[in-house]
Amino acid sequence: MRCPFCNHAESQVKDSRPSEDGAAIRRRRSCPECGGRFTTFERVQLRELTIVKRSGRRTPFDRDKLARSVSIAMRKRPIEPERVERMISTIARELESIGETELPSSTVGELVMKQLKALDDVAYVRYASVYRDFRETEDFARFLGEEGLSEPEGR
Repeated sequence: MRCPFCNHAESQVKDSRPSEDGAAIRRRRSCPECGGRFTTFERVQLRELTIVKRSGRRTPFDRDKLARSVSIAMRKRPIEPERVERMISTIARELESIGETELPSSTVGELVMKQLKALDDVAYVRYASVYRDFRETEDFARFLGEEGLSEPEGR
């Protein structure tokens, strides 16, 4: 594994253990060149997934991109990072278990929405506002009414 600090081609594994949810191996590594220490995760990948965007463009499924979009929705919410990581792993496993190598982006979006709704209502609405392209406050009100989420008192 290449060192992220000095770009040295090799690093040494100092410690390996399963991640919290058992879906990955966490490895602590050290660079013999610069002494930098870093962590890597090794996960099982059943198949290469391609996401088909609304425009028809195809991109490889990127777990890190999924994690970034979820973390934006979860920003400043009182949810433990381990729960978020488990949720992302669950979504990735569900996508792989569908059995198709090409999946519409809407499939990913709906899975994220389902998982976020179960985890945190605010993050769910935040994600939905981008995913469903809300333009006005009425879009939020309509969505909240459709989802059975109540609006705050006095509004």
